[in-house]
Amino acid sequence: MPPMQLFELMIATLLAVIALHFAARKLGLPPAVALIAGGALLAFLPGLPVISLDPELVLVIFLPPLLMDGAWFISFAQLLRHKVGVVSLAVGAVLFTTVVIAVAAHALVPALPWAACAALGAIVSPPDAVSARAILQTVRIPRRLSILLEGESLLNDASGLVLFRFAIAAGITGTFDAGSAVGSFLLLAFGGAAVGTAIGLAWVFLVRRLGDEYLMIAASVLTSWSAYLLGETLHVSGVIAAVTAGLICGWNQHTVFSAAVRMRGTSFWTVMIFLMEAMVFMLIGSSLRGVVERVGGFGIVIERMAVPVGLILLALTAARFAWVFGTDAISHVFNRMGFKRTLPLGWRCDTVLSWAGMRGVVTLAVALSIPEGFPGRDFILVTAFAVILGTVLIQGMTLGRVIRWAKLTEAEGDVARLSMSEAELAMALVQYEVVKKHAYGPDGELVHPRLLERFHLKATKMPDYVANEDEFRPLLVAHFELVLKTVAAGRAELIRLHRAGDIDEETLHELERDLDLEELGAISAMA
Repeated sequence: MPPMQLFELMIATLLAVIALHFAARKLGLPPAVALIAGGALLAFLPGLPVISLDPELVLVIFLPPLLMDGAWFISFAQLLRHKVGVVSLAVGAVLFTTVVIAVAAHALVPALPWAACAALGAIVSPPDAVSARAILQTVRIPRRLSILLEGESLLNDASGLVLFRFAIAAGITGTFDAGSAVGSFLLLAFGGAAVGTAIGLAWVFLVRRLGDEYLMIAASVLTSWSAYLLGETLHVSGVIAAVTAGLICGWNQHTVFSAAVRMRGTSFWTVMIFLMEAMVFMLIGSSLRGVVERVGGFGIVIERMAVPVGLILLALTAARFAWVFGTDAISHVFNRMGFKRTLPLGWRCDTVLSWAGMRGVVTLAVALSIPEGFPGRDFILVTAFAVILGTVLIQGMTLGRVIRWAKLTEAEGDVARLSMSEAELAMALVQYEVVKKHAYGPDGELVHPRLLERFHLKATKMPDYVANEDEFRPLLVAHFELVLKTVAAGRAELIRLHRAGDIDEETLHELERDLDLEELGAISAMA
């Protein structure tokens, strides 16, 4: 494809992303569903070139920053608290699902070698981090369930990739060593964690010394690719390296970033991740044409593959339900025996957790990386694509209804000790003590009366608000609604002064920034 045509296609794709996101919001659909459907529709438009993905390049471009984004914002304390459940899903569920799919595929297509069946199982077994994030952003679930889903999607790709590599090797060489597979997985996992730790600590050291906010943001963006590529170069898990680096950076960003860096960096990062997630789903949809044409058209797919592929999708869903409900039943048994470390989720959370198993770009990229001539390659490709479509379109569109039906509640142990208002009170008391200490000059004269009055009022009034939050909440909202009106009036006057030539650009931008910060503060206080 000529470079200019490729650039034009990229611009057209970005325009389609905006239009499809807008349509999804108006229709009440998950954006991932609209993007995949739109990408598939665009792929079959006459005159457009067939999208051919380089699977390794797709993983390198999209996976590291998306993984790091999830790790950056995840609660590290909650992740450690629920590490048993996360590992159960990220390792145990992947292995169990791989076995179930391998057995189902061999039973449905007896001519398919066991190695090919295992490769298919490894490809479709790990739920995708991008798909999970895209769907979960539109719903609200209890903290523990969110941590389990986020932690699983961050770590399970490593399990699936290791199983896939050994299945491909077994298919090519005809041999499989279980002991070597376990040893390789441990080496990849711990090696990836070591690489990610080194990169994360290097980031902390570097960012503390850069001193320029744009360099700090650039270094943070490059960290994900640095960890992933170094891990892959050293033949350990780049996935775990990127996740580990993200956890370390996310933990330390509160102390190494200034407010300006954090605001600008978060804004830039949010837009970048939005575009990457959208492009991932567009690529998934647009690659449908190449997959279908490879196997001979929709007629061949429907006639020869529809039944076994549909049954494999059902087996995949059943395997996740079986693992989630089975492990929760074991937790019940251990709980009754006195082992209280792993509390059961309950059938309502189990149902939501089982249904939230969407697959995405990793499944597609790994399927496309199967060597030419590998037994059953076409069937595996079609199945992988069908699994992505089935889980995102069916589960993604109905997950919100399932969550509302389940009526989930926050477990007692997962509720923070302090509410937001109580945390604000603790901050207000500390701030008031600082102001009292510095409000008077060396001669005892009060030099900061306004600050002292402001923080004294906040420190004395906040206890009443905490004790009667429901009563004071409408007054608080009314207060900040008035603040927003004053901000809007000030902004209109500022623009009028600029348009009239009474102030220059520098004054406009400085005062506009003050109004923006005041507006963001008011909106945050009302949330």
